[in-house]
Formats: sequence, structure tokens, C-alpha cells
Amino acid sequence: MRTASSQFWGTLLFVGLAAAVSCKGADGGGTAADGGASPAPAAGSGAPIAQPNAPADPPNKPSEQTADPNNTQPNETKPQDKPDDVAVTYAALELVASCDEAAALIRERALASMNAEIDANKKAPHANWCFRAAAGSAPPGAPSGTPAVDAATGDTANETSMTNNQVAGVDEADFIKNDNKYMYAALNGALRIVEAWPAADAHEVANVKLEGTPKKLFVNGDRALVYVSLPRTAATAPAGDVANRGQLGPQAQGECTYGYDCAFSGDGTATALLVFDISDRTAPKQLRKIELEGSLLAARRIGNAVHTVAVTPELSFPGLSTTIADETCSQMPDPKRDEKYEALRKKNTEIIENADLTDFLPSVTENGTDFAQKNCDALYREIQATGTAFTQVISVDMSAESDPVVSTVVSKPGPVYASAEALYMAVLSDDAYRFGFAAPAGDQRQLTSAIHKFRVGTDIKATTYAASGKVKGHVLNQFSMDEHENHLRVATSWGKVPSPDVHSTMSVLEQREDKLEVVGMVDKIAPSEDIRSVRFDGDRGFIVTFKKTDPLYAFDLADPRAPKITGELKIPGFSTYMHMLDDKHLLTIGYDAADQGDFAYFTGVLLQIFDVSDPANLKLAHKVSIGTRGTSSEALTNHLAFTLFQGKLAVPMTICEGGDTNGSFGSMMTFSGLMVFDVSVADGIEERGRVAHPNPSTNGYDNSGCSNWWSRAGSVVQRSVFMDNFVYSVAQDIVRIQNVDELGSDVASVSLAE
Repeated sequence: MRTASSQFWGTLLFVGLAAAVSCKGADGGGTAADGGASPAPAAGSGAPIAQPNAPADPPNKPSEQTADPNNTQPNETKPQDKPDDVAVTYAALELVASCDEAAALIRERALASMNAEIDANKKAPHANWCFRAAAGSAPPGAPSGTPAVDAATGDTANETSMTNNQVAGVDEADFIKNDNKYMYAALNGALRIVEAWPAADAHEVANVKLEGTPKKLFVNGDRALVYVSLPRTAATAPAGDVANRGQLGPQAQGECTYGYDCAFSGDGTATALLVFDISDRTAPKQLRKIELEGSLLAARRIGNAVHTVAVTPELSFPGLSTTIADETCSQMPDPKRDEKYEALRKKNTEIIENADLTDFLPSVTENGTDFAQKNCDALYREIQATGTAFTQVISVDMSAESDPVVSTVVSKPGPVYASAEALYMAVLSDDAYRFGFAAPAGDQRQLTSAIHKFRVGTDIKATTYAASGKVKGHVLNQFSMDEHENHLRVATSWGKVPSPDVHSTMSVLEQREDKLEVVGMVDKIAPSEDIRSVRFDGDRGFIVTFKKTDPLYAFDLADPRAPKITGELKIPGFSTYMHMLDDKHLLTIGYDAADQGDFAYFTGVLLQIFDVSDPANLKLAHKVSIGTRGTSSEALTNHLAFTLFQGKLAVPMTICEGGDTNGSFGSMMTFSGLMVFDVSVADGIEERGRVAHPNPSTNGYDNSGCSNWWSRAGSVVQRSVFMDNFVYSVAQDIVRIQNVDELGSDVASVSLAE
């Protein structure tokens, strides 16, 4: 295990995403008229389409609007000087022949990344370096549902909500799980089991203290698998190590779920998978402990098979640097600047070439056996990529003692989507990470994403690498990908608002041997706007883009080789999550927006129902606006916080009042807790009541919580569960339980505090 930080940042390209784009495209652009469908634009031909060279945009402060510096109108397409085709050829993974070959590859990639960074710094004018440092983008040091309990006993709820999974039958890890009698939580230092039914008698029956920080869990029958994060420190590295793994910086502060201005790169810690026998809910018994050197990126459960994606930070080399130590903004350019950079290059080359790369693969161990480093027989590399990060797919059977199955890729991580038979990961190109989705003017880099497919299923022995492909642009999050009838559909954006050249693409891929080949494409979707949410439903797809308005696009994907846009609806604001209410209607959550001419401010939270029964005539059927600017919900950026159950919708909410349409945040928090709505196509969205979570020390609300930024939305309440006629409102420190017919007073509460 390699566990030290370093000053070298040249190979740590994947963590640069958050810093580079955290403020870009934040508020979007202006408005369009309410309702009314616009004519469908022409569909693409399915061939690779020309890609413009988007200029880099300086970052804006998070509290400021993002205006279009070129004053481009919403549907205006900037002319192109020449058509530079985007490479959408496949990017297959290649099996590495031996551990020695893998070590040589790591050294080669470290040298390539270091040289690229030095070349870029040499070319950068001194004034530009000062701007980057002042703007905060100087080089960082270290990289910055479960089956029901047997109801025959008569003491269980008849019906209950479950985890809001993207794909039916593919369970997603979360910090809270439930069946129809118990709730299971991995938080505040422990595995907790709450006997949740009967509701009025809810109480904790087990509290198992855990090493590290509990993150998420799965529960299946009488087994629980808990993920805990463990610190990665230099003290735990083997003696004599020279090359070490960097500790991730910004991403360690929280999980990336929405993806607009964060990178799917893990939190930089190590991870342990703990398997428990919970047949006696009052006395869980630990059966297994599997330790990963990587941090948890994503996890899915298919039956008893749990498939975990873990990422290990780039190997870093102590003593390496890619900037001249004494080059500061206060100094004039050094006449010997180039000479100093070449000397630095030589020094760095010696460090990399002489580094000890013994046991460089990230470990996966149980009872002293390392299932990743034994013989490098399941190690793959991206042929066209650089960098030395490792991403692993680890498959474990919760119900058996069989060995984990591990596949390791020398690759950066990215958003993960899984069907019942395959797991896909989208990896943004290195140049996109370096330049924040927008290459400098005149730069010919082609910003694409590699898509890697792994076979998964109910049998962990079947886990293996399957195929790879490449698509234009970047993937927002897991909902941008979907597998249907042996085809993968991927929605991407090229660039980000406010670049005038930003647009989006719908690609359809088909596996042919080890290739995922693009067989159909719609390109140049929504010029000057980028994607804010995606939902697929069978042979249909829906995309929401935004700059000034919320165009909802409907796609006909029945013919994989001829996808097409069938309809478009423009309304103010945008949706960040779309949910199929039924086969003819979408239920969404997002933000309202206030037109400022050439841009728009986001304001309060919107719940909306769209009629999509006629794909050529999309309609807004119902709409509810909540609060003013600063109002926030965990469900805006994390679908696991969105609970729809038997016509009732529960969403966490922090309501702030007093904001305006000119960019001022509301300064008065009037509510923090869970809102419950009745939802139907006929009657729309009607508030049923609220479960309040006031500050326990003041019995009021903290107004400082009214400054939530739209893409980093959060709330005190984070999850909810329905059991029959009761709703369970879950915060990090307490579960409040109320009758949905008498909302406003607790029938019981259970403390989750340490």
C-alpha cells in the first residue's frame, strides 16, 4: 500500500476538473415563454460531426451570474472556420502482459504527464501564470432496496418504499436501507439497525461500532455489506517506498453525485468492505473484511453479487515539481526561465526513472491474501490515455466465502452506470481534465470520453472486461447512460456554458467484439446550452439543457442507427432530475430562473409534471415553485433523496425567503425538513404536509444555510422512507416518524447521533 502525498501535480489531471469548472456555467443564460412546444430540429446523420475549438473562459465567483461573454443568443450557432472531425473511434483496453510491463507503463506515463505540464508552463506567458495563481487554480500539492422480511409474523409493514434505483433489479449503495420492518444505517461511526415497525414503537436494536468512517451499505436478506473509509497516511506505507499515492484534496470533502462541477474521483481514502450476518438483528456478526487501497467510487448489487468500483490516486513522486519554485506574480519574467524549466525536467526525469515501483498495484486483500497484485493477470490499460491512476472493479458474493474477483484498469475514473448484465464507466479525455472541458483557442485537442464496459451479473465469476468505445463530449452523471436491447445510449455535452460553442450529442453504441462502436448519433443539440439532466425510458430518451431556458428534448431511439429528436419544449428554469411518473408523464425537480436579458439567475426550487404522451407536442402539465434563491434540496443533486411511493412524493427541503430575481439570496430560512406532496396526473402536485427538523439547540432554523449553490445543493434531511401510512424523515442525527394523514407531529423519533 502506497500512502504519501507529494508536490508533483503533473499526472494528477483528473482532480483538476472541480477547480477548473466549479464556477463556469453556473447560472446559465435568459428565458423563453412558458409552455408551448417548439418545432423539432433536424436530426443528425449518425456520422462523426465537426467539433469547434471552444475558447477557455476565466472562472467567475460562485455568487455571480454567468453571462455569455460573446453575447450569443440562445439558439445562435457560432460559425466554424473549418470542420475538425471529432474522433469517436473505439478506445479499447489492452491486457497488460506482466507486472514488469505494467511498471514500465507507469513510468512512461508519469514521464509523459510531467513533460506535458512543463511544456505547458514554459509556453504560458508570465502574466497568464499570475492570473491562474490569483484565480485559485495554481498547481495543488496533492490531488486536490432490500427484500422484505418475512411478513408471516404479522409485525411488519404491508408495503414500503425502497431505494430510488436508476435500474430495476440493480440496487445502489446508500447510507440508509430498509425492509418492511427494519431500517439499516451506516453513519456516525457505526452500523445501526432500527426496528422501525410498528412506527410508534420504533427504536434502535443494534449499534455496532466500526473502524473508520461508515459510508454506505447493502442489505440482502440476512446479510449486510458495509463500506467504511480508512485514512491513507504516510505512516502506513511500506518502508523504503519512493513512489507514493497522492491524497485527493477537494473531492475528499464530499461525494460527487450530480457531476456538473465536481469530478467522480472518490474521496482519496482507503476502503474496507465489511460483511455481516444480521440474522439476529440485535447482534450483527462480522464475517468478512476485505480491504481496498482505493476509495469507493460506485457500487451496485445484483442478487447476492456486489460490484464495487474503487479508484486509487495517481502515483506521485516525492521531490517532483513542474513549476519554477521562485516564479511569482510579483516578479518580472526570468530571462533564464526556459533554462530553469529544462533543468527541472532533467531532475524530474531522474526521479521518475529511479523510483522504486515495487508493489505498485493497488491492493485488494482479505486475510493477508492480495487478490490484485498476485500476478497482474487482470490488469488492463487504456491505449490512448495517460496518467497513473488505477480504477478497479471488485466483485464480492455477500452470501458466500468465495474470493473476490478483481479487474484493474490503469485509468482515471468517471461516472458509473450499471444494468443487470453490464457496468459502464465514462472517462473524460486527459485534455478535457486539463482545460476544464474547453480547449484554449487554436488548440486542436479533441475532447472526448472513453466508455469502458465490464460484464457483471449475479455470478461474480463472470466479472470481466468486455469492450470500450469513445463518444464526443463529457458525461454529466450516471443518468446520461442507458443500456437497452444490446445498445448503449449516451448523452454528452461538448464544452460548458458560457462558451458560445457548447452543444450536446446523443450517441448510440453497439458492441462488436471488444469495440463499442457508435452506430447512431444526433449532434449539435441545443447550441450554446449544456445538459442539466437526462432520463431514458425504453426506446425513448429525454434531455434537459440550459443557458437561459429549459428546453426539454424528446428522442425516438427505437432505431439505434437513426435516433432523432421528436419534440422540444422551452420554459424558464431547468430540471436536475427527471423521474418517470408513468409511461406518459415525467415528474421533475429543478430550479426556476429569472431572465436578465443575456443570462438568467436561478431562483426557487421547481417541481413539475410534463406530459410526454405525444413526443411531438411536449407539454408542461403542472408546476409548483418553492421558496426563493438559496432554497435547496438534497434531491436536486442526488436521486437517492427523491422518494415517490403510491402517489406520495417526499423530498428534503430547505426553504429560504427574501431572495429576489436580481441575484440576491434569501436571508430568512423558514423551513428545514421533509416536504410531502400528493402527486397525480389529474390533480398535479399538492402539498400534503411537512416534517420539520429545527436546530435542536435553538428550536429554530439557521439562516446561514440560505447560500446553497445550485449544483451543490444539500439539506439537513437527506433521505425518506414510507412504511404503509407513515413517513420516516432521515437526517444524519435523527429519524423523525409521522403519520402521512397527520403531518406536523412526531409519533416517534430515533436518535442517530454518535
